[in-house]
Parts: sequence; structure tokens; C-alpha cells
Amino acid sequence: MASMEEDFPRGGPAKKLTESKTKVERTEVDNLFQVENLQEGTLLLGCVKEVTDFEVTVGLPCGMEGFLSIMNICDSYTKLLNEQLDSDDTEEICSLQHLFYPGMVLRCVLAKLDVRKEGSLSIQLSINPKLVNKALSSSSLKAGMALSGCVESVEDHGCIVDIGVSGTKAFLPKKLKVGQYLTFQVEGVKNDGRVVHLSVRPPTAVRACAESQQGWNLTNLLPGLLVQATIKKVTKHGLILQFLSSFTGQVDVLHMEPEQSYTEGNEVRACVLYVEPSTRLLGLSLRSYLVQPGARLEHAPAGGERIGEVVKDCKVVATHHMSGAMVVLPDKTLTFAHRNHLKEPNEPPTDNRVLAKTTHTCRILSFSPMDQIYFVSVRKSVVERRFHRYHDIQAGQLVEGTVSVLIEHGMVVHLSSHIKGLVPRTHLSDILLKNPERKYVPGMKIKCRVLSVDAEKKNLYLSRKKALVESSLPLFLSYADARPGLVSHGYVVSVKDFGCIVRFYNDVRGLVPLNELSSQPIINPEEMFYVGQVLKAKVLQCNPDKAKLVLSFKAAEGDAEEVANPQFDCEVGQVSARIQKKSVTGLEVAILPDDIRAVIPTMHLSDHLSNCPLLLESMQEGDTISNLICFKNFNLLGAISKKPTVRWSLEQGVFAKNFSEVTVGMQLIGWIKNLMPYGVFVEFPYGLVGLAPKSAMTDKFISNTAIAFQPGQTVMAKVTNLDEEKQRFLVTLKISEVMCPEGDAQTRLINGLQERRAVAETLAVRGMIDSDLRQQLAALIVGQKLKLTVDTVDSGARFKSDNLAGNCVLASLFPGVELTSGQKVTAVVLHVDILSSCVHVSILPKLVAKKKSLAEGSKHTATVQHIDQDFATVSLGDTAQLTVIQTSSHLNEVFPSESDKLKAGMSLSVEVIEPRCQELQGLALVSWVFGSPKEHVSTFKHWASSRGHRFGDIVRGKVRAVKPASIQVTLEDGRTGSVHVSEVVELAEVRPGSFPTSTVQVGSEITARVIGGREVSTHRFLPFSHPKFKYNIPDSFSFVIIYSVIVNSYFQYSSHPEKLYKIGQAVLAKVVEVNSDPISCTLSLTGVHQLEKGSVTLGVVTNIHPQFGVQVKLPFGNMGTVAVTDLSDAYRPTPFDAYSKDKLLRSGDAWQLSLRPSRLYPQQSKPVKDLEVLSVDHLKEGKTIRGYVKSVGQHGVFIRLSTSITGRAQLQQCTKYLVKDDTVLSKHLPLNTLLTTKICSIDQEEGLVHLSLLPEDTGKPDVLPETLGLQLRPAGEEKKKNKKTTSVSKAATTKKKRAASESVQKQLESPITKKAKTDDNDSGVEVYFREEEDKSDKEPKSNSVKVSKYTVPSRLQVAAGFSWDAHLSSLKPASAAQEGDSSDGEDQDHSNKPQKRSRHELQQEKKAAEKALVQRETELMDPSLRPQDAAAFERLILGSPNSSLLWLQYMAHHLQATQIEQARAVAERALKTISFREEQEKLNVWVALLNLENMYGSEESLKVVFERAQQFCEPMPVYQQLADIYAKSNKTKEAEGLYKTMVKRFRQNKAVWLSYGTFLLQQGQSDGATVLLQRALKSLPTKESVDVIAKFAQLEFRYGDPEKGRTMFDKVLTSYPKRTDLWSVFLDLMFKHGSQKEVRALFDRVIALSVSVKKIKFFFKRYLEYEKKHGTPQTIQAVKEKAVEFVEARGNEAAN
Repeated sequence: MASMEEDFPRGGPAKKLTESKTKVERTEVDNLFQVENLQEGTLLLGCVKEVTDFEVTVGLPCGMEGFLSIMNICDSYTKLLNEQLDSDDTEEICSLQHLFYPGMVLRCVLAKLDVRKEGSLSIQLSINPKLVNKALSSSSLKAGMALSGCVESVEDHGCIVDIGVSGTKAFLPKKLKVGQYLTFQVEGVKNDGRVVHLSVRPPTAVRACAESQQGWNLTNLLPGLLVQATIKKVTKHGLILQFLSSFTGQVDVLHMEPEQSYTEGNEVRACVLYVEPSTRLLGLSLRSYLVQPGARLEHAPAGGERIGEVVKDCKVVATHHMSGAMVVLPDKTLTFAHRNHLKEPNEPPTDNRVLAKTTHTCRILSFSPMDQIYFVSVRKSVVERRFHRYHDIQAGQLVEGTVSVLIEHGMVVHLSSHIKGLVPRTHLSDILLKNPERKYVPGMKIKCRVLSVDAEKKNLYLSRKKALVESSLPLFLSYADARPGLVSHGYVVSVKDFGCIVRFYNDVRGLVPLNELSSQPIINPEEMFYVGQVLKAKVLQCNPDKAKLVLSFKAAEGDAEEVANPQFDCEVGQVSARIQKKSVTGLEVAILPDDIRAVIPTMHLSDHLSNCPLLLESMQEGDTISNLICFKNFNLLGAISKKPTVRWSLEQGVFAKNFSEVTVGMQLIGWIKNLMPYGVFVEFPYGLVGLAPKSAMTDKFISNTAIAFQPGQTVMAKVTNLDEEKQRFLVTLKISEVMCPEGDAQTRLINGLQERRAVAETLAVRGMIDSDLRQQLAALIVGQKLKLTVDTVDSGARFKSDNLAGNCVLASLFPGVELTSGQKVTAVVLHVDILSSCVHVSILPKLVAKKKSLAEGSKHTATVQHIDQDFATVSLGDTAQLTVIQTSSHLNEVFPSESDKLKAGMSLSVEVIEPRCQELQGLALVSWVFGSPKEHVSTFKHWASSRGHRFGDIVRGKVRAVKPASIQVTLEDGRTGSVHVSEVVELAEVRPGSFPTSTVQVGSEITARVIGGREVSTHRFLPFSHPKFKYNIPDSFSFVIIYSVIVNSYFQYSSHPEKLYKIGQAVLAKVVEVNSDPISCTLSLTGVHQLEKGSVTLGVVTNIHPQFGVQVKLPFGNMGTVAVTDLSDAYRPTPFDAYSKDKLLRSGDAWQLSLRPSRLYPQQSKPVKDLEVLSVDHLKEGKTIRGYVKSVGQHGVFIRLSTSITGRAQLQQCTKYLVKDDTVLSKHLPLNTLLTTKICSIDQEEGLVHLSLLPEDTGKPDVLPETLGLQLRPAGEEKKKNKKTTSVSKAATTKKKRAASESVQKQLESPITKKAKTDDNDSGVEVYFREEEDKSDKEPKSNSVKVSKYTVPSRLQVAAGFSWDAHLSSLKPASAAQEGDSSDGEDQDHSNKPQKRSRHELQQEKKAAEKALVQRETELMDPSLRPQDAAAFERLILGSPNSSLLWLQYMAHHLQATQIEQARAVAERALKTISFREEQEKLNVWVALLNLENMYGSEESLKVVFERAQQFCEPMPVYQQLADIYAKSNKTKEAEGLYKTMVKRFRQNKAVWLSYGTFLLQQGQSDGATVLLQRALKSLPTKESVDVIAKFAQLEFRYGDPEKGRTMFDKVLTSYPKRTDLWSVFLDLMFKHGSQKEVRALFDRVIALSVSVKKIKFFFKRYLEYEKKHGTPQTIQAVKEKAVEFVEARGNEAAN
């Protein structure tokens, strides 16, 4: 014991012991500072691990963990919390997430030790400075001390920091947040410690070490201080240090630098970890992340999260019998196992048992940020535990647990010691248990189904319902899983009148509508279903984006078997499966998440068949496989594949889903299904199967189909023939006919090697090979050098190595290499066989030599060193570099004989694509062909006579056939050849227009030279005829031969080029463009190689658009557009009929084109009927011109006069008939209608042209036919309007926004209109009253209303014929218009009359002036006539200052002149002028001002007006009017927000609820209206309920679902049958929306009511009127008989 005492004394200043005192001895302490050593008041250094809303998880030394509550920060923060809670205002509070962050280092004090229910201790921490710095006093504060504290308050120039010292104020010149934790340094102490100045300089604070002069003692020593210490003693369990001259502390093994040695007497820098004042126990750390300046503490491991991982083959490297053991993982990671986790809970501790086993399997429990080490457990119960964290649990899983306790809300079940879940009370059984304690007792083992899990919040909900636990149906874990047609078990969470709400897993819930609850009609669902009931539900509709799910109980009946095996759509990269069983032929899997059984054949695990057995070996039952593909409408067994190439084809869309999509020439990717003597069957995705006949399998001759391909081999096939009748098709697998994707060989090589690497790593981790060598063997790569010793020498050599003991290391012997047993050699790795644990190496000197670098694109002669089925290892020349290639360069490549296959020692020609490919572990990525580069070139120069003629040979032959582009020649040896037309005649002798092949006759003998060729057997090409041969084409004129005549836009002077040019004809062309993919040239036969303005060229019509014109494709990749006015010199009524798609045109980046003959053929110009208008300057007033209708709108008819000029004819100048809107004109003037029009006026500055279509101006019939029966416009009014329009058009020069003004005035003046019948389609009521108004109201309105494309919200309407939808720039004040009228009149007088006028004319002029004066006086005296200028308005306002009608008309007058500010000023004057007693008149003006701001103002100005209106008017009408304005101007979002405010503020007002309901139904939100009705019934008095329901029912009839409205009326009238007023309303609505049968049934119900005879008489009268109008004589007689029966029955009752 004495020696143990010397190793680890308790610490504190050393004192000499006297004889009178017994020496206080300590036992040797090798254990870590653990929970058993903790006492309240212990100071510790911690690191923040996790921050939640109310708690901070802190990592403590030695793997411990504590919790910092939100109430244990500091006093000021707690006070702030209480104040914020009392005031319900949380804006200024700073949450824990803002105060703390993971990795933050804290000084903590142990505030309390709580004992949990399971017996473990919970460490409650505090960072309150009053507890942490409890031992400090004002006198003990010294400059340079490193302290911690929290911000107490924020001042003007900094903040006051609470350092826990009574009577001391600490100031920090930095503004922070209250409660923020800081570590700072004392800069200065004043007034005996009452004032302390602090500074936050982390580098300085870290470097500063505590010194004895600062007055540190055992009572005030703080964790986190840096001290200079001396090693007093070194033990196997740690160190004893002495610091600050008299203190002693211990350093445990976890806080010593792992690779550093310590000796007694050395000076070290240490950090105080913990201080236990009562026992004087001090803990220090020497770890660099705590003592080095600027070092950062990582709260999470650098290699990623591994908590919960089970690791095998771990070794114990050191034991500490009182604390635990150090354990090394296979990846050399050092971990620590606590002593309690080295044994089972009930076993006694023993080190021998731990050391007896060389390897252990452990589970990683946690990561300690303070120790920077993983803590593990080797307990078998912990390792085999199914769930270690909440993250390991998934919804839908079946779990076993132990009943812990029954509570009011349900039952707590423990799945492990620290994972617990809640079984809600409704899920304790299939039915609700009244006494659950009788069924469940604590400690009982039960099986549950996981309903949902929130790993972050550690919330777990379970179910004990038998139907859910034992369900075999698919599980809906998300809305994406709920595919239409699937059936699953769910439980009812709510029963409503409209159906049931069913919930599944992870809060997936759906609605079962009333009509889908059962096949039998259900009136009251609450009588049939209850909350918690488990039922089968079938998915009808699902929208995962909106989280909406519609289900059916009715359809789920009998569908369980059908849903058990659902059909899968093809899903790429998203389908995963869990292995259920492994066999030689493949894997039996369950497709996730529905656990549907399926089979993956072994051959479908990879594109490389040699990798399939390796992948199968590496997989185990329970593994999850991803990146699978499954096929639609196909048996799932065998329909799953993991082939990367097949998956790629589906991702790229290279597939056909059915036979109808298969076309000849289509290229597909599939796999060999079956081998037959006559060919092979190839299977493709979606179950398609094609046959490759024997002749179409390969370019080489094969006698046996079995030697060509293997079952399951991935191939590329091309469809060659279709049999529509038998639904069959043939394919070819010939390499010469199948085009391989670019980079396919390299991609397959990388995929295959990555698969092998994954297999090696998996087998190594799972220990399927010798555990001592698993890492070394898996880490070996091709080209790695090894130091070996020769073991035995035979036909080959066998080696042994200390690092590869137990493995077989083999090498082949080459001539000249001699080895003896025991010889030391250096070898390079060629191949590693992971299954047989065999390493193949080479000892050739050229391979072991120093490697030379490779260059991209360099070519080398490679030698095959090793062959392993689908892969081969090759060496690249003398570079000593090795790499791996595939033994076949194409998926379809076959080797009929062994001589065709690659063998070791063969030479290849390779080209380096990438010198160091990361996917190949640094090896070079190359492409290869047979033979060395020299041999490859010599193939063309020394072609063997057996294979054909040599390059450059002179041969003789006879012409067999002469074609326009080639000559077929038969050589003397019987071989055939072809002479291209360009090689027939010398280039200098070629004449344009000649045919070179015409100079040769069939049968003539010719002498030729061999310049190219192709070998059929090997597909080798001579340079000239090689597909990748590069041609140098000069950008100049060259002779070319026409192969085919293509009618395109490159021929400029002929619409029929096939008549001018023939195939084989020589022409002189200029190369315009060269394309590489596909290889082609763009030529020009005219020398023109680019388009210029004014040039004439040909084009092809690509599209005809009525609005824009004809779109034309031009030469050299250009596009152009021909406007309708540029199609011809003479306009046609149907301009586009002469053009069609793909038609060749001749026309003059988008070009503006013209097809006018006057532009195309100026020399052949004919008289132009419709001249081209290039600018407004070319137009003259009074001139007649033709154009095409561009559009018809509220502003008039817009006519296209040219490409850039469009004129407008206002509505009053379009027709002599009186038309109210543009509807009639738009019907009779469709787009591109040819019209003759007259120019009324021209605005040269703005480029505006005003036109007239009136018959007296154009001399043409009116645009509207007489058959319409329209009323003629009065002659005087028409003339006046024409003059006014002309003058206004001339004055339209201002550029401002176009205002939809006609509708604006409606809203401005709507409040002051008569209260008449309101129609929902009406946008407002006019501000003036028409005499015909009452008559028009009585007339039935048309139901069909044609809405224009661009709907402008209704704003304002005036009585005059002025369009408020016109652009403001076209408007000017009325004074300007009048001036224009007068000037026009003067111009007209000057143009039509001579200068001198006779006396008679002067008298007539005087009479006309007098007549005009009298008319003007009459107008001024007429009160109904609307003023036309500001003076008139002012005069009227003086007489009627309280008339809001005049004020609003005055505002509209200013808006006509685009005077927005003047209109605002008029409104403000009105508000000041109108008497305060005229509330309605003021409200009218406020509403008009709101309309104006909504239309022309901003959101801010509208808000200001709204707030002002509330102050001067009743708020509710103002709210209502603004909501109506928003709704009519299509501002739905703003209107809905305002309505929500209204129903909160005016909840007792019935009209508000009805208005909101109307708005919701108009927007189509029927469900929202239903919810609103329920809210209204709760808010309004009970007596209002019936009326509110009736009103909502009427709204449903008008805007929503009439059936729903009928149901609502039925319910109300069933409860209140004597409300005859509601019966009457119900009948009126049913007249419009119901059938005659329903109306008669309703009348029969009404006349049977027990109400007064007078009321029944009223309904009988209506019944009879209805039958007279809609019924038959029989039904009329039936009503009369019912009336007689009623009278008789009532008479008898009265008599009785």
C-alpha cells in the first residue's frame, strides 16, 4: 500500500508530518475520475456536445457526460427569463443555441447528482459564476488571472460581467448578449478589487500560465488554468505532477500524449481538468489540444460518426484493473473500455478473462470530446443489442421490449437500458382497455410495432394492436410509399361527418370520404367507426408534395391478395432490397419498404460474369442492396438486376416498354437469356425478348453458339426485323453493326474493378479470411512492391513474407531468372485473389525497376503479365508501370477459339488516356488493340498476300459497273474494289458541270492503285479509309461531287435545284462550315457564306404563327420571320393559305424577312397594290390604306399596317352601329382579317396612327353585317364623337402607365349607387342613373359572358364614351381636347372653303354661332348633363358641397387627363368639405380614395389611407370595402389576410363571416368555407346559428357545390321545420339547381308541415304556379287534389 500511496498522492501542498499525527496515506489510484468519485461542488472542465432549447449536453473528462439546465447559466439570465415569461414577449431573449455551440469549452461546477429510475446517476452542472468562482474574493483578484463569467448587463460602451465575486464590478469594453459565457483575462484591478477591467484576447489568455504570484491556492484553483509542472513520478497508469511550487496532481493515461515518453524531472505544460476540493483531488491533462496555443477542441470525431458500430477483431493493448482497458480497433483507432464494460453486469471483474482472448468484438458507445477518444464495450449483451440509439430504430419495425410502467397516457416500454418508447392508451389493444393494469405488469416481455420515431428528440411511439403487429401488408412509411392501388392497415384517429381520418406510420394520414366507408350507405359514421380502430384501407389518390391522401375502406375489401404482390414501375437507383436467403443460383430478397419477395439471379449482380460469384460470396443475409432495377408488368421473380450497364440504359432512356415502341434500327441493352443451336435469345427490360440468329451473332463464323456467349452476359443489340403479327423481333449482335457509347469500355473497366475492391473490403471487415492478414491483403494494389523470401521453386516460385503469413504468394518463372530457396527478392503485385488468399507477383527486373512517368496520349507496347478471366494485368514498355485492362474491348466480343484470346506474354498496342486514374487506385487508364504500334503500322505497308493487296500496289482490273459516284472494279485475282468518283480524273482536268464517271465504260480495263481497304476478319482499316481518318479541308473553293440533291436553303437561284444538279456532277463550291459530329461540311455553290441585310436567299417554312407571321429557316443556321404585311405586294384575305410547313421560300439570329416580289425581283417589278410602309412619314392623313387585324380589345381595333407600324381604330370609328363593348367586333373581326381603313390622324412624335373603318370614310361596307339587328348610332353623336376622338388622338403625347380606367370609376363610385339587385358577375354600379335601369333589371341577363384574355379588374366608369382601359399617354385634359376640336374645325374650314366668304355665308355663320351659344346655355342649365371641365365642376360643387357623386365625378375627370395627383387633391378637399354628419358621403369618398391608391399608388400609400379611413369612419365598413377592392383586383393573398384580421376583430358581426365565406367559395376553397362556418358558429350567438348556416348554404348553391348546400338546408330544416322563410328560400334555390323530381319532393315535404293554414296556402299557390309552368295537366290536377285533401283534413280537425 505504501508504494501505491507514493504513486498517486492526493495532491495539495506537501507538509511535514509530526509524530503526534498519523500519516494520511492514499491507495494507488489508476482509475479515471469517474461518477463514483464525484461530489457536489466539484469543478470540472467540459466541452459542449449538444444544445437543445432548454438544456446543454456537456462532455466531461474521462468519458463522463453532464447536463446544463437553462436555469443554471447565471442570475441575470434567469431573471431575464422570468421577466420575458411574465410579459409573454420573447423578442429580446437569447436562446441557448445563440449562447452555446458544440465544441465550446466551459468551466462547470457539479450542482447536483440525480438518481434516475434505472439506478444510474445524472450529473447536473452549472456555470453560474457565483458557484464556479465561489472561492474567489475581491482581495484575491490579481492582474493576469484567467477567469470565466457571464454577461450581466449591456451598457453604452461595453457590458458588465458577472464573475461571481461579491462587491466587485467587472467591466468588459465589448457589447455582448446577456447570459453569454466568456473566458477572459483580468487586465487591471482598482479600488481594492471593487472594479475590475477585463479583456477577451483568446491567444493571450491561452498562453498565459497561472503563476504563484497571482495567489492561487487549493480553494480557488479553477479548471482550465494552464500551469508549468514538473513530473514527480511516472507509473504505468499515469503521471504525478507538481506545480505552483506546492500542488500535486495526477494525469491519467487518457490525458497523456500517446506517442510521447515521459521521465521524472521533466518540465511540462499542463491544463487543470478537475478540482475536487473536499478530497484535494486534482486532475491535469497534457494533451496538445488543451495546452497548445490556438488549438481547437473537436466535439465530433474527424472520421465521421461511428457511435453504435459493432467492430470485430479488436485487441486489448493495456489494462488498468481499477479503470478499464485500452482497445485498438482494426483500423488502428485507439479506444477505451470502462471496467464495467469489460464484463457482464453480474460477473466479478477479472483482468485474466480479458487478456485470455486475443481479439474481441466490441460496440462503440460514445465519443468523449474532452478525451478525444471513443469509449467502447465488449459486453456480449451490449454488442448483440439490436438497438443502441434511437437512430437505429425505423418506423414499421417489429421490436421486443419490457413493460416499465403504466401511466395515464399509456404504457412505457424499454427496448434497452436507455431506449424507451410510449404505447399510447388507444394502442394498448385492438379495443380500448378500461383496466390495462390487468393485462400488463412491469417486467413483462411484449412485441410491438414502431409507429414513429424522432431520433433527435428521442421520442418513440409504439403499438400493441394485434392487427398492426401481425400485418403482412405493405407499410406506408411516407406519402411516396402510398401508391394508388396499394392496401395497408391503418388506424382511425378521427371520425367526422364527412368521413374518417386514418393514420399510418411516421404521421402519414389520409381521408376516407363518406362514400368510401362501406359498400352500404352510412349516414352517421360515428355509429360505425371509433378512434383507434384498425382497418384495411386502399389508396385511391396520393399527392406526396401536398401530403394529401385519399383512401377507401370499401375498395379494400377483398383486395388484400392483389396488393400483396404489387406491380412495380421501373425505378432506377431508388429501389433497395434486403437479403432474405442466399443460394448458389442467386439471392432471395425482400424489396423495401414493402418487403415484397423477389429473386436476384447470380448473373445479374454485375456486367462482368467473373465478378458475380465474388459479389455473391461477400453478401450475407440481412444485408441491404441498393441501385437495383425492377420492371413493370413483369413477374418480380427474376425481374431484378444490378447490372450497371442495364441501369445506365434506363437512366438514359435507351429502352422500349412494349413491342409497339420497338423500331427497326433501335439499339438496346440486354442480356443473354437462352442459348439455342440456331441462335441466342436476348432479354431486355420490361420483359421484351428478341432473337439473334446464328448469322447475326458475330462478325466471325462460329459453328457452335454455346462457345460465343454465356447465359446472363450483358450485350448490346440492334433491332433488324419486326414481325407485327406474332409480336416478335430479330436483333443483331455484330460489333460492326452495333454502335458502342463513347467511353463504354473504360466505364465498364472502372465499374468492374470497383466491384472487386468492394468485395475485398467487405470480406476483410467480416473476417471471411484470416483475421491477421485481412487488412494487408485488402490493401494490396497492382504494382505495389513487396520484400519476399523464396520458399519453394518448381514450375513457378512460391514465396513467404512476414507481413503476409498464411497467404500463398506465387510467381511464374521466365527464362533467364534463377531463384534459390531462402533468397531475398523484390517483387511487384500482379493480382490478388481474395477468395483463395493467393497473391500473384512478378520478379522481372524491368517491372521492379524505378517507374517512369507517363504522358497523356503517349503510345506504348504493352506485355500481358497476368490473366484473370475478365481482366488482365499488363506492363507498359520499359516504364516499369503496370495497369489493368479488360480482356474484351466490347460487350459483344467473342472468342471462338483459344488463339483469339489474350494470353500472358502477348504484345498489345496501348494509348494512355489518363496517366493516373483515381478510380483505378492511381493506375493508368489505357485503350488497347492487338499487336505493337510498329506492327500496327506495318500492317498497312506489308499486307500479306493471303490477306489482300498491299498499300500502294498497282493493280489491273475490269470495270464491272459504273455508278454516278463510284466505279466497281473486278481485279485479276477475282477480288472486287471500288474507285471513288473523286479518284477517277485528275483534279486539274475536272470541269464544272461534268460527270467524271461518264468517261469510263463498263467492261473496259483500267489500271488503279490501292489506297485503302478493310480486312473483314479483324476490321482493320488502311489510313485513308479508316473512320477516324482526319481530313484537312481548306476554307476555299474546291471541286466536290454531288452525292444527292437535297432541297434546302443553300441554293439561292432556283426553287427546283434537282433540275439543275445531278448526282455525280462536279461543281465548284466554297466550304462554309465544318462539323465534327457528325462529320459533314456546309458548302456554298455561289460563294456566299454569310447573310447580309438586303440579300436574297431561299428558306424553309418551319412554323406559321398567326400573331407573328411565317417563321423561316435560313442558310448557315439562321432563322427569320416574315410579317403578314411582308408576304405579298397585294394583300390577300387569307394571307397564310399559300404557305405550309417545310415549304421552300425565297426571302430577303433572327432576321426580319420579306417575301414581296418588289423586293425579291426589283427588275421584274409589277405595280404594287399595297405599298410597303417603312415609317410613319410615308403616311398621310385622309389616305386610304389596307392592313390586317392584329387584335380587338376594349380600346378598339388594332390594324397592322407594316412590320413596325400598327394603327388603331377606336370602337366608335369602327362601325356605324352602336356597340357597347368589343365582344361583337372580336367575333366578326378575327386575327389577320384584311380591312380597308382611312387615316384620321398621325402623331409623328409618338408614331401613333389613328384610323377609321366607317363606311363613309373607306367606301367599303360596314365591318358588322346588318343581320345582327344592331341600333344605329345617332348622327349628331357620331359626328361629335368623331371630332372629339380626332382631337384627343392628336393630343395623346404623354408617356405614362395604361390605366384600366373604366373599371376604376366603378369601384370609386360604387358606394353611392342605388341599393338594387346585386349580381355576382357585376363589377360595380355606375355613378349616374339611367332611366332604363329598372327595365333592364327586369330583363333576364345572359348566362354566357365572354371574358377577354387579359381581364382588367373593374375600377371606374364614367357616363361619357371614354375608355378607362386606354393608356394614360393617349389622354389629355378636356381643355386640350376642345382646343383640338377647334383647330380641327379651322383646318377643315380652311381646306374646304375659299378665303373670301359671301354675305350670305357670313350671316349663316352668325346664326350658327348664336345657335351654339343657345345650346351652350341650355347645357349649363341642364342639371343632368355631366360637366366637361374643371370650372363646371367647381360651379356645381359650390351648389352641392356634400354630394359625394359630384366629388367622385370630379376625380374621374382628372383621371381622364392622367392627373393622378389632382385626383388625390380633389379627394382630400372632399373629405374636408363634406359635413361630418354626412357619414355615408364621407365613406364614399374614402372608398374612392382606396380604389385610387390600389390602382395607381403603392402598398404604403394604400396602407396610410386605410389607417386614416378607420380613424374617421366606422372600421368595419372600411375593412369590408378594402377587402372587396382586393378581391375585385385579383389580390387574393391580401384579401385573405384582411379577412382573417376581420373575423378576429369583428367576430360578433355576422356579415363579416358571410363576406369571408363568399370570398372563399368564389376562390374555390370549399373546404376552407366549411371550416370557417364551424368557427362562425362558435363565435356568434346561438340565436344566429340557423341564419348563418342558411346563408352559407345559399353561398354553396351559388359558388360552391349545390349538393353540399342542399345537405346543409336539409339538416337545418329537419331541426327547425317551422322556419317557412327558409323553406321558401330553399325552394327558390332548388328551382335553379335541382331537378323537377327533387322540387316536387320538396313541395310535398312543405305542404305536410304543421304550420298555419295561411302559410300552407302560400306554398300550395307556389306549387300550383310551378306545375303550370313546368308540369303537365296530370301534375296540375294532382296538386289541386292535394289542396282539396288538405282543406278537408283541416276542416275535420277544426270540427273535432
